[in-house]
Amino acid sequence: MRANRTIFPFLLLLQLSVAQGQDTLSQPTTHQRPNPYRLSWKTEATLLGLVAVSGVSSLLLEQQVQPFTVNDLSRFDRSQVNAFDRSATYKWSPDAFRVSDQTLTANFVATGLIALPTLFRHKNWATVPLMYIEVLALPTLIQQTVKNIVLRTRPYVYNPDAPLDPKLAPNGRQSFFSGHAGTAFASAVFASEMFRHFYPNSKLKPVVWVVMLGLASTTSLMRYEAGYHFPSDILVGAAFGSLAGWWIPKLHEVKKQTGISQRLTIQPWNNGSATGINARLLVFSR
Repeated sequence: MRANRTIFPFLLLLQLSVAQGQDTLSQPTTHQRPNPYRLSWKTEATLLGLVAVSGVSSLLLEQQVQPFTVNDLSRFDRSQVNAFDRSATYKWSPDAFRVSDQTLTANFVATGLIALPTLFRHKNWATVPLMYIEVLALPTLIQQTVKNIVLRTRPYVYNPDAPLDPKLAPNGRQSFFSGHAGTAFASAVFASEMFRHFYPNSKLKPVVWVVMLGLASTTSLMRYEAGYHFPSDILVGAAFGSLAGWWIPKLHEVKKQTGISQRLTIQPWNNGSATGINARLLVFSR
């Protein structure tokens, strides 16, 4: 024993622990998955700055929109609309309009139900809510700005069966692109991505995607049936919203730590007859 103290004053024990299927390196002793998202001043300032600029631009442009007059309506004929979009000029349905709002509200509620357990689980009441505000605000305000620049006539303006009042409102010139479709798909993709990141091993991931995209698709279809949007308006809105719903969480996603400094823990070691260092290398595979 004395020889050990003389010849080996410091004994280094390296314990290699291979943990299969673990999701995190930061909390190897717990089954709780860490928050996959993180706020940063740079990211939030950029996104909220875009929201502010889009909001001001939308407000200023909105004031410049001149509604159609009764005389203007006489020059609209559905034959002027391209073949892909022309079917929308035959649509008018207040019931479909109401359903589009109801399914959009259901989309918001479903997203909240998915997010709520994560808030209690991680005690982080700012990250996910702020991300969701950005997901909703950015595409909504950008599409409103685009609408006020493009001034595309809504399908119901071409429809002689549609009532006169909505044709004479400024909204009759704000067809491109669909705000309902953009907002619905932004919310749907955000909720599905959030669920995937918080519960990567859950078998419910396909169910969440189907339900959320189903609600978004129903909202978009009802806007078409209501006579408020052409198919091209809806496709562009859905694509733009989906991009926002994926991109904003991606910006906040915590990058995986792969450096050895995050995997190696070192502690003093002594068993009464020898002294050394206990180094524990944690190797995790996904």
